[in-house]
Amino acid sequence: MDDKNIHWDYYRTALVVLEEGSLSGAARALGLTQPTVGRHIEALEQALGTSLFVRNQSGLSPTIAALAMKPYAESLRATESALLRSVSSEANEVRGTVRVTASEVMGVEILPGLLAGLRQTHPELSIELQISNHTQDLLKRDADIAVRMTEPLQDALIARRAGTISLGYFAHTDYLSRHGIPVDLMALKNHSVIGYDREFPYIRALQKRYPQVQRADFSLRADSDLVQFSAIRKGYGIGICQVGLAQQHTHLQRVLAHEFQIDFPVWVVMHEDLRSSQRYRTTFDHLVKGLQALLQKA
Repeated sequence: MDDKNIHWDYYRTALVVLEEGSLSGAARALGLTQPTVGRHIEALEQALGTSLFVRNQSGLSPTIAALAMKPYAESLRATESALLRSVSSEANEVRGTVRVTASEVMGVEILPGLLAGLRQTHPELSIELQISNHTQDLLKRDADIAVRMTEPLQDALIARRAGTISLGYFAHTDYLSRHGIPVDLMALKNHSVIGYDREFPYIRALQKRYPQVQRADFSLRADSDLVQFSAIRKGYGIGICQVGLAQQHTHLQRVLAHEFQIDFPVWVVMHEDLRSSQRYRTTFDHLVKGLQALLQKA
């Protein structure tokens, strides 16, 4: 095998084929033609001396070799992305791109307002906002800065606590006027309750503290916090959402406030290697200051 002739583009193409499950899907994702994607895979297989995919009725199935290659190709892609961001501006200037990751509700309802102020002050700064309830790995440079609800434990990360977010049960006043207000957690069994679908680790922790909260009792299940919040606002039933956010909607009323409340610390986190860059440090400090001011009012 002559690995000197293997282009990074081939590894990237193979990784996207792995993710999409077909040549046509990879072609759409990469903005290439399907024959070009096929040629990349063929060239990579010839260079490596092994097959990477097997055709079946549903598309392409990866071989053991392809699965073994996947984490290394992901690392190459993350390194390329970090490299492009790192050279997009000078280290002592607030310009270029910063990739920020946050949970769904934080990323949609809270961060855009804070980032708007940052943009006004630094018009040459661009933000890539990645919204996901899955924790992105800053050590692998999946993102530059993260807003998290758990304290990071890795020594290579810089973390500042920005405050606390409280969650509680809320419902639309129209729903409560039709169905009444539950007097305790057990009374929720007589209501339309909005909740999660899959049990993530934080869900299991919630169930341990509040064993009355069970998936089987939910009449609407969704893993998206935004979907749950929308269902609460539309009067579907009673659900959990951020107290400060719900209080901005006059038609939402809190229920069971003395029986149910979950408090999450809010952390702003970045890799320590980025603190020497002005754009990362400025973005980090702006988010910490903005969240501290916002959460103190909540």
